[in-house]
Amino acid sequence: MSAPVAIYEPFRAGLPPLGAYLRALWSRRSFIAEFSRSELREQNYGSVFGQLWLILNPLLLSGVYFLLIYIIGGHNDSTRYGHLTASLFLFYLVSNSLSGGVKSITAGQRLILNTAFPRIMLPISALVIALFKFVPTLAVFLVMRSLLGLPFSWQMFWAIPVIAIALLMGLGMAILISCINVYFRDIASFLPYLTRSLLYLSPILYQAADLSPKLKSIEIANPIFYLLDAWSQVMVYAKAPDLFSLAHGFIWAICIFLIGTYFFLSRERDFAVRL
Repeated sequence: MSAPVAIYEPFRAGLPPLGAYLRALWSRRSFIAEFSRSELREQNYGSVFGQLWLILNPLLLSGVYFLLIYIIGGHNDSTRYGHLTASLFLFYLVSNSLSGGVKSITAGQRLILNTAFPRIMLPISALVIALFKFVPTLAVFLVMRSLLGLPFSWQMFWAIPVIAIALLMGLGMAILISCINVYFRDIASFLPYLTRSLLYLSPILYQAADLSPKLKSIEIANPIFYLLDAWSQVMVYAKAPDLFSLAHGFIWAICIFLIGTYFFLSRERDFAVRL
C-alpha cells in the first residue's frame, strides 16, 4: 500500500469554514485570558506600582490638559474637568486596543509559525488587555465624580451599551490594524500620530456642544466623536445619551468590525509566509 501524498496548494484569499473556526476559537477562551494576563504581567501591571501608574497616567494627563484649558479659555469648573477625565478614560480603551493590536500578529511570530490556532485570538487578547486596563480607571472615576459633586441617576446605566459599543469598535480596530501591519510594517510607526489626531479631533479637550453645526456635521467621519459625546452625557451629566450618538457609534463599530474581520480571516493563512 503506497504512502499517502500531501498536496500543498498555493494561498488563496477566502474565508475559512466559520462554524469550525468559531468552535476552535471558543475552545481556546481560557488561553486568551491567560495570554492576556501574562502580557499584563510582562508590562508590570501585576505589581502595585504598575496598577498605580495605570491610574495616575491618564489622571496626570487630564490635569495637564485641564490646566491648558484654564489658561487658554478660562474654564475651571468641576464639570469640565469631569468631562475631560471621563472622555480620556474611554479614549484610552480604544487607543490601547489599537496600540496593542497593531503588533499582536508580528510579535507572535514564533507562536504562529509553530502552533496551529485561530490567529484572531491575538488581537482579541489585545482588546482584553485594554479592558483590564480600563476597569480600574472606571472605578477611580466613579469616586472622583463623587468628590466633584457631579449628579447621579439611573440614566448612568446607559454606560453599559456605550462601553459595549466601544469594545466592539476597539476589537474591530485591533483586528484590522493587526492585519494591515503584516503587509505594511510602517503602520506601527504612524499609529501614534493617528491616535493623537483622534484625541484632538474628538470631544475630549472640548465638548461637542461647543462646536458649530457645520463642524459637527464633518465629525460624522470621526468614528468615536459621537460615542465620546454620549459617554460624557451619561457619566458626567447623568443623562440619557442622544440616540443618534449611539446609532452613529454602533454603525461605525459594526462596519469596522465586519471589514476588519473579513480582511483578517481571508488573509490569515498568508501570515506565516509574510512573517
